[in-house]
Amino acid sequence: MTDQAQLHQLLLDRMTATGCMRTEPWKRAAAAVPRHEFLRGGFFRRAVGMDVTAWEPVREGDAGWLEGCYADESLVTQIAGTIVPEDIRGRITREPTSSSTLPSLVLRMLEDLQVEDGHEVLEVGTGTGYSTAVLCARLGAGNVTSIEYDPHVASRARASLGRLGTYPTLVTGDGLLGHGAGAPYDRVIATCGVRTVPEAWIEQTGPGGLILATVGGWLGSSELARLTVHEDGTASGPLLGGGVNFMLARPELPPPLGLLPDFDEGTERETVTGADVLNDWTSRFVVQLATPGAQRLTLERDGHTEDVLVDTETGSWAAVYEDGGRWLVRQDGSDTLWDAVEELFGRWRAAGAPPLDRFTVRVTPQGQTIRW
Repeated sequence: MTDQAQLHQLLLDRMTATGCMRTEPWKRAAAAVPRHEFLRGGFFRRAVGMDVTAWEPVREGDAGWLEGCYADESLVTQIAGTIVPEDIRGRITREPTSSSTLPSLVLRMLEDLQVEDGHEVLEVGTGTGYSTAVLCARLGAGNVTSIEYDPHVASRARASLGRLGTYPTLVTGDGLLGHGAGAPYDRVIATCGVRTVPEAWIEQTGPGGLILATVGGWLGSSELARLTVHEDGTASGPLLGGGVNFMLARPELPPPLGLLPDFDEGTERETVTGADVLNDWTSRFVVQLATPGAQRLTLERDGHTEDVLVDTETGSWAAVYEDGGRWLVRQDGSDTLWDAVEELFGRWRAAGAPPLDRFTVRVTPQGQTIRW
């Protein structure tokens, strides 16, 4: 057995042992797809010994490249929207914009998608094409449509799939709009995060079909939702739990903050809800529900750390900090952001602080609601 085959088998064994890969059809599909074929352009690994987050390229043939391809890790494949490993000599400190998701999460999601033979699937977010290939191995390429926003990422995925002789329907465009030409679909799966499940996905999914997508927001907490599409054009279902996190779809990214307001203005008072709620995954998800348009800043001011929420659309803001064992909030604008946080967070705590897998999502023509 070659080194590549051994590494592939170890990965398959690990995913089976952890319960991410549970059924024989998906085990066979994962076994049929060599992940390294989708990473021949290399990947970025986090640089060590840096005070800031930096990335350095690992190219095909470099030490650790093949092992990295079969590690159960997410691997950054693009930085700053255009930069790929072969473009860099040294290190780069810009933000990642595309990655190859860790295989165990790919297989967990595909299992959670509950596909059956003959199902038509729309995948939003082709990425490297690895998950697309696994879908094709399970259902046949003729039953898979995959859409990718970034034309450069899409081109690389197309080439990688072609090397394996796999030819699904590949579309370059805004995945939030779906692909109406291939509808209706039995299943929709998104490998990017969204703030609100798009109406187009619901419209393009047949009644009884499922949509699997990560729902989150600009405060960085998210969760996997599995929605059933109903005859009346609505969709509903639970969050599945597990703290799943994907990069937001590019059209869903927050707007630039621009010129910040004067944080010395506003009205200050004591608050029973401290900024520590922003540091816990579940409670931060609740805060997002209360302030869906807010972004977070952390500032050092007057000898203390202030956590600041800013809504660029309304101009509202709230700064929360601790002083002498008390939490204080100073806020201003048309929306009192921290008042909304206190109210919803208080109701969540009064309900026993239920975990995210007790939340449900409902999407109607009037909008999306998430409740516990």
